Amino acid sequence: MIRMSSWVSAAGLAVLGIASLGCQGEKKPEGAAPTGSAAPAAQKPADPAEKFKGQTLNILAWEGYADPKFTKGFEEKYGVTVKGTYFGSSDELVAKLKSSPGVYDIVSPSSDVAYTLVQGGLVDPIDTSKIANWGDLADALKNLEDAKKDGKQYGVPFTWGPDYLIYDANVVKEEPKSWKVFYDAQYKGKVTLWDDISNIYLVGQIMGLDKTNQAALYNMTDEQLAEAKKKLVELKPQVRKYWATAGELNDLFKNKEVVLAVGWPLTVGTLNKEGLNLKGVIPEEGATGWIDRLMITSSSKNKDLALAYLDYVTSPKAQALVFEATGGYCVANAKAKEHMSEDLKKSPCVTEGETYFKRLNFWQYVKERKKYNELWNEVKSAK
Repeated sequence: MIRMSSWVSAAGLAVLGIASLGCQGEKKPEGAAPTGSAAPAAQKPADPAEKFKGQTLNILAWEGYADPKFTKGFEEKYGVTVKGTYFGSSDELVAKLKSSPGVYDIVSPSSDVAYTLVQGGLVDPIDTSKIANWGDLADALKNLEDAKKDGKQYGVPFTWGPDYLIYDANVVKEEPKSWKVFYDAQYKGKVTLWDDISNIYLVGQIMGLDKTNQAALYNMTDEQLAEAKKKLVELKPQVRKYWATAGELNDLFKNKEVVLAVGWPLTVGTLNKEGLNLKGVIPEEGATGWIDRLMITSSSKNKDLALAYLDYVTSPKAQALVFEATGGYCVANAKAKEHMSEDLKKSPCVTEGETYFKRLNFWQYVKERKKYNELWNEVKSAK
């Protein structure tokens, strides 16, 4: 899945990062004796489990966002199936959603395309009064304007985190201070970048474009884009591969093919459990970050079930499970901390959430997204 100077203040940020269904009275059988002035029989609430039983909730999301560790509880509660389909980039999300109306119920856009989905009518407004824990979600995430339209809220904050520098500490002995380490000759062929236009943002940070205006990364001039392209082409000999999925990135590290990467906490958390010694760092130039919301698609055939899921997955216990399953993605509900192990509480999301939040330049809407994509494709095809 803010740009603190222009979007929102971090004040009030959570240190981390069901719908009440209508009651339906019992129908009196024919021929029943009149009740006269007696008090009416108590109404029996509709059973959500019966209403949803047998349904399938289809989620189109970033990798790890439909993990059984936290979706299983919802499935068991309502007798439903949660099916996750993963996408590898924001552009892929938009393309799949537009080409497959009625297939997906929930999507998890990051802050660079949330505005596109809202303004394009691809998602529905959310009745936040039906989200029991809405009041506990970080204000700094709820108040973002990219997920609002005409005073209505279209996204429920889910997770946030960095696109930071990951390194194999068994090979890279000193913590890298700058993204420029990617250009170090000793790591030729040992670097991997995400196959995504966010590399343009990264190079923009190396160029110092966002020092006074964070939005500059997402609104580069033609001259700045030309310089970014030049630097990305210069980096190509260092790059082993442009990874497309978190699983692919994991394999590159496990197979000892790379020692430096742009990546997410999911990779560090997952591979260190398997015995690797990866570390993540935000270099001196800073790092970009993402804020992921959950949205209900306008073409969903299971909107009530989708809303029930949003209510469930933002509860403190479910958010703690999300935190664990994703290897430490910061979550929106601060009360998740109450359900975390002591080890998980050591995460920067927990110990220094507000400071961590301020160090990131969160993705913004890119008006000239087509131009950015064209440039990135030119970089990849350059000899």
